[in-house]
Amino acid sequence: MTVYLTPYRRMSNLRNAMNRLIEENIEEAPSEREMLLSLDITANEDAYDLTAFVPGLEADELNIEIINNTVALRGEFATEEKKETQYLSCELPSGRFSRVVTLPTALDPAKAEASIKNGVLKLHIPKAEAHRPKAIKVKAN
Repeated sequence: MTVYLTPYRRMSNLRNAMNRLIEENIEEAPSEREMLLSLDITANEDAYDLTAFVPGLEADELNIEIINNTVALRGEFATEEKKETQYLSCELPSGRFSRVVTLPTALDPAKAEASIKNGVLKLHIPKAEAHRPKAIKVKAN
């Protein structure tokens, strides 16, 4: 009798076990959802601009930290849900959020500017002076 050992069978068993685990735990809605904050990031020669949708939040409900070339955005969407409420669909943002982004160059946090208007966060962070492009004039002899 020949027995063939294949890694695909073990992977299939692992996939089935993980699917069962997810199905068993997905029935109960979590009491608090942690969400990922979506960002748009643009770059120019002097700075980076970050834009994020933060509907319903005020400026004092956001925490922004800039260290070296890393930007961290944290906050919490307030929720008014009640335990006895049964949702048919629950897609509005609620709970805490956190987003940490590492940018390619060092930043100048002292000159960073943030504003929030109509649920849109705009963050302008200049690049550190050492990482900005410099023009060098060539002298002719």
